[in-house]
Formats: sequence, structure tokens, C-alpha cells
Amino acid sequence: MPFISPELGYLTVINLFRTDTPYKQDRLVEEMRAIVDTAAFPGWVSSTVHRGLERLGTANFIQWRGLEDLEARYAGDVFKHRTMPVFLEIMTSARLLQTEVEFSKRHPSLDYTEISPERDDYTVLEVIDVDPKEQNAAMATIRSTHEWLIDQPGYRSTTLLRGMRARGPAGGTEGNLKLLGEDNSFVVVYSQWESKDAYDKYLGVPQDERLPVRRQAEAKLGSVTLAREWNTYRVVHTRSAPKIPVAAD
Repeated sequence: MPFISPELGYLTVINLFRTDTPYKQDRLVEEMRAIVDTAAFPGWVSSTVHRGLERLGTANFIQWRGLEDLEARYAGDVFKHRTMPVFLEIMTSARLLQTEVEFSKRHPSLDYTEISPERDDYTVLEVIDVDPKEQNAAMATIRSTHEWLIDQPGYRSTTLLRGMRARGPAGGTEGNLKLLGEDNSFVVVYSQWESKDAYDKYLGVPQDERLPVRRQAEAKLGSVTLAREWNTYRVVHTRSAPKIPVAAD
């Protein structure tokens, strides 16, 4: 099963697809599963499919050896003329996010961060858009939250990913891509919780009852945030290339 750690050095691509009906969400999951089950792309390490809960859509958490391998995939005829055209029919929007893992920490009871349908994690994935000049400040603030999240009932892990480049469909019926915004203009927070109830209780703490360090961090992050996109997920499928090294930080 895939593990998340900055020590692994992978390029992490997070493909976020939105759609507008449960049927289309089912189709997104089916199409992603089919691609994952037959994946043999040079440099491909793993793919993990997430099904949206709060909002209709999917997330695919993909690990690559490096940027050259990803670009070769995007330039291929199969991607342009088979893969993306299918998704264009069933999705309403897409963001293909190139990132690198900056930080991955977890509750002291866990030895490493793993993503797998065999686990029961309630997963929260948030994309925070920032001015590129504020990316480091946003990441420093998010890193600090782990220090007090470990005492929050039901908290399991936080992974912080540095956003490098975002792309999306260029229009038309083929799979050409265009840049979305500037490089280094977002960060991704991938967190795991014991349950929806535990996460909702964390969100629902009244402002005047929140820890001072939490209020300070939220205010600081809010001051540099341009937009936020989030959803909650369950992992439904994963597959890795053989002989993938595992590292814990």
C-alpha cells in the first residue's frame, strides 16, 4: 500500500475531479479504477482513488518517480485521445495538481502515514490558493498546527504538500491541458481522521473555546489565503508498482 513521506522524494500528483450526479461519480470511480488496475507507465509508483463524500467528485493521489515521467504521460496519445476525453464527458471541472510532500506527521500511536481502502480513515483534502510570495508563510503556519492537533480526539495525520503547478482541461473534446494560475500558488493539506463525527466535532468547537494557538494559526493562514477548495473522502481503491520502498520520517 502507498506510504506518504518526504523522504521518499516522489512527485505527487493529485487529480481532483468534480461532477454533478451520483451516477457520474460512480463512473469517475470506475474509470479511475480501470486505469489504476492496468497502469504500467514508466516512472509510475502508485495511484490511490478517493470517493468524495461531502461533495460529488473524486481525488486520485498519484506518486511518480519524477516530472519527466509525468510529462511523458501527459504527452501520450492515450492520455490525450482516450483517457481525458472520457473524463471530460462525466466531470464538471478538474484540477491536476503537481506537488511535493513537505511534511507528514501523525498521532504518536501511528508509525507512518499510509493510504489504503483497508483502513477506515475519514480523509479531508484541502487546496489553499495563495500568492506565490506567501506560499512559505502559509506552509509554516500549517506545519505548526500538528503540535496541538495531536491532542484532538480522532486526529490521525496531517500531510502538507507544496503546490508547484496546476493544470486543467484546455477546452474542446481532446485531452490537452492548460496552466491554472501561477506556479507555486497553492498548498495542499491531506489529513486523516478516525471518523466524520470526530472531524465535525473539531470543526464545531466555538471560536471562544478554541485554543489560543489554534485561533492564531487560523487567523494567520486566513490573512494569506486567496481561496480554499475542500472535500472529504473515503479511499476506495489503490495499486502500487512492485518493489516500492517504504520510509517513515
